[in-house]
Amino acid sequence: MDNNQQVKNQFNYGYLCFSMVFVFWLISIFEIFAKIYTGIKIPNVAIALFYKLINDFWTVLLINLLFLPLYLVLHYSKIKWKDTPVKILFTLIIIGQFALTKYHLTTLVNLGADFLGYSADDMYTTVTASETFSILYFVPFILFPLLYWGINKFISNKIIEKKLFAITGIATVVCLLIKFLIPEVSDTLYQNKLAYFTNDIIRFQNEKKQFNVADLKYKNEYPLLKPFSATPDVLAPFFEIKEEKPNIVMIIVEGLGDEFIGKNEYRGFTPFLDSLIPKSLYWENFVSNAGRTFGALPSILGSLPYGEKGFLEMKPLPAHSSLISILKSNGYNTTFYCGDESSFDHRINFLEDNNIDDVIDINKFGSSYKKTKANSEGFSWGYPDAEIFRKTLSEIETKKGPRLDVVMTLTNHEPFDFPEKPEYLKKVDNIINTNKTLALSKSEVETYKNIYASLLYTDHSIQKFMESYSKRPDYKNTIFVITGDHRLIPIDQKDKLCRFHVPLYIYSPMLKKAETFKSVSSHWDITPSLLSFLMNNYKMTKPEKTAWMSSGLDTVKRFRNIHTIPIMQNKGVINEFIYKDFLYSNGELFKINQNFETTKISDSDVLKTIEDSLQETKKLNAYLTQKNKIIPKSLLIYSKASYEFSKEELAFIKKETKGLNTDQIFFKARDLAFNSQRKEARVLCNYILNELPNYADVRTLKGRSLAWDKDYKNAEKELLEVTKRTPYYYDSYLALMDIYWWTNQDNKGIEIAKKALKNDVKNPELGIKLAKAYQRTKRLAMANKAIDSMLKKDPNNSEYIKIKKELKQ
Repeated sequence: MDNNQQVKNQFNYGYLCFSMVFVFWLISIFEIFAKIYTGIKIPNVAIALFYKLINDFWTVLLINLLFLPLYLVLHYSKIKWKDTPVKILFTLIIIGQFALTKYHLTTLVNLGADFLGYSADDMYTTVTASETFSILYFVPFILFPLLYWGINKFISNKIIEKKLFAITGIATVVCLLIKFLIPEVSDTLYQNKLAYFTNDIIRFQNEKKQFNVADLKYKNEYPLLKPFSATPDVLAPFFEIKEEKPNIVMIIVEGLGDEFIGKNEYRGFTPFLDSLIPKSLYWENFVSNAGRTFGALPSILGSLPYGEKGFLEMKPLPAHSSLISILKSNGYNTTFYCGDESSFDHRINFLEDNNIDDVIDINKFGSSYKKTKANSEGFSWGYPDAEIFRKTLSEIETKKGPRLDVVMTLTNHEPFDFPEKPEYLKKVDNIINTNKTLALSKSEVETYKNIYASLLYTDHSIQKFMESYSKRPDYKNTIFVITGDHRLIPIDQKDKLCRFHVPLYIYSPMLKKAETFKSVSSHWDITPSLLSFLMNNYKMTKPEKTAWMSSGLDTVKRFRNIHTIPIMQNKGVINEFIYKDFLYSNGELFKINQNFETTKISDSDVLKTIEDSLQETKKLNAYLTQKNKIIPKSLLIYSKASYEFSKEELAFIKKETKGLNTDQIFFKARDLAFNSQRKEARVLCNYILNELPNYADVRTLKGRSLAWDKDYKNAEKELLEVTKRTPYYYDSYLALMDIYWWTNQDNKGIEIAKKALKNDVKNPELGIKLAKAYQRTKRLAMANKAIDSMLKKDPNNSEYIKIKKELKQ
């Protein structure tokens, strides 16, 4: 090899890094144009692109320095293809950068430490709901790596080494100066996606170490614990108090941001909710305590801290009280309604931990309800909002009062699909053409037409529900609480506060007067104020003490904030904080005005005060949840008995489940059960059921394995639990009929078969087992009827023919 070639080889690493810069820049240009194409407003495109290119260069420079030792080791080794490993590594980094950019274009937020808070199944569910996959979807994932290899080949042939050094040196100095002289360059909006992802995970891990459980101490062992009377009853002056306890109907609306309500910027598509404002107690400066749905239930129903990655992610859940548990102890019938899997985000674990009476989710709707149409990947979130409310009204008929009904809507979320969508799209067109007060231009509405149609559909679904409910005799003694879980994501956000700005309505025929409040409150304040009102004005057993994260709703009409409100935007990230009339967001400080709009300011003293307060809040959050110090167990009303494992069982679980997802663990448990290792199989079943209590296959396997061990009593108990949780799942009915056959309880077998048929469970084996049960109880006419119905559908089935012949003998 000649000297020139040797020198050139020594500069190959520079060419590899310089090529990455170009590809990162192309990805940033792709991001900007994708946003413009989808109608997202970028105030100054040129500045935004320039800042992003600066951050891209800086990120690649750091990557260059990080992997330089690896390259040098390879360069001076005897490996023939010295550059190839680094080239492949950099290609993977480029794919990662583009994947993070795609995530940002879908959610309009950067992916960071929240990545650690979601399971693979949850991430798959969310992505398939938001994206439609096709060959074109994956083209950029191939194109950008190919561009990298092509650019590398081009510049390594065209740019001489001295020029490369000069360009790199000048660019480094320029970037350094800009980074120091223009602080806005480091704004989250312009940060490189890979750099943000890495830095946020490092920050999360550092905070995790910082709040080590062994070092956490407080003067008061239970810092939140206060007498019940400490929460003032601010709602009573607005209500006409009756003797009978009121029903509480809570509607948590997916994606309902305040910007879509009343006279705000994106108004015009929630006419019914707008009409409720002058009839309700309405908080116009209200915030969610999280930027995603995972934080809604613990904040709204329990005024609870976040834990490390969200309260619902904790295993086991710390001891706590909630609106559900306290009202249930006072005679309320408690039910939760949703149209999707309640196991998503571990909601069902939280609800059952509070001993809720019933959870109505996707598993309990039946054939008379229509799911949202599946997308091209076969994914559907579940039942749309109108069906959720129809199911709620149907279930309410069977439940005695007083009641707490919590309804969580679904439709106002990607992919924004629902029945009669064409009709609602026409309604959007009609609003564009006739509503002269619309603040948006026609093109702005057209860009997000699906979302505005979805808002109209959800609003109309709530209206129909309220109109139907108003015909009920208990309507006059019902309090409706309506709020959003967070502001929907895809439509561009005017500032960093509006992501959490949601409305709060308290509406009731019992109201003596309506009122609108400008004072600031949050989801944390709902349960403390509701319970204070109910306990102080009705015959109820008051809790001795409470442990809420906030002091209750503020009913002062003028703008003010008496609360400190930390916000977990994504799982594991508490980087937003509302303090007095300031918003702290990722190191930046904003002033909040009485219209709940923000202006960026610079005030080092205020910034220091808020950062100290936020740090103390994070410490408190870690102490309460890691040390289980929210409320003493002695004050708990209910305590869920989850499966507890011995040291030996935990070791077995760790060994057998390593690297496996939930479905794979189930298959392993099934194999163990079939190989007569039924005790071990049940350990794995219990492990899964602690996480996913509605996993019907798992609970059925557990029930069958108990029956195989002749523990018929517990087998029946488990299988009946399956029919309660998933009443339209066939295998649990078949397993129960087997048990009743083996134990000569044919009458029970007949009854469970009738229940299955009533639930429209269609399985040929069910008919066979039913006919045999009738035969053994000497009810031959019913046996013949059962088998004849099967023969009518399948006249050549040998099993049916055989049973028919036996019945004739």
